[in-house]
Amino acid sequence: MFEQQPTLQLLFQQLGLAAEAEAMEEFVTTHQLAQNVYLADAPFWSASQREFLQHRCDQDDEWAIIVDELNELLHTDAQYPLS
Repeated sequence: MFEQQPTLQLLFQQLGLAAEAEAMEEFVTTHQLAQNVYLADAPFWSASQREFLQHRCDQDDEWAIIVDELNELLHTDAQYPLS
C-alpha cells in the first residue's frame, strides 16, 4: 500500500481547509497564536480538527513533523521573552 509523504498542503486538506498556496498563507497570517497557546488548543479548530492534530502529535510519526511546522508558522508573531 502506497502512502503519500505528509506535506503542509496535505495537512491542510486533512483538516478540511483550503490547500492552495494563497489560502494557506492567508490562514497562517490571520490565525496567529500567542506564545502560550498550544496548537491543538487554538479556538478556531473544530473538535475533529483538534483531535486529529493531537493524535498526530501523540503518534510522533512523519505527520508530527508537519504538525510541528504548522505550529511554528502559527506562532511566527508570538513574542518570546529574551533570556
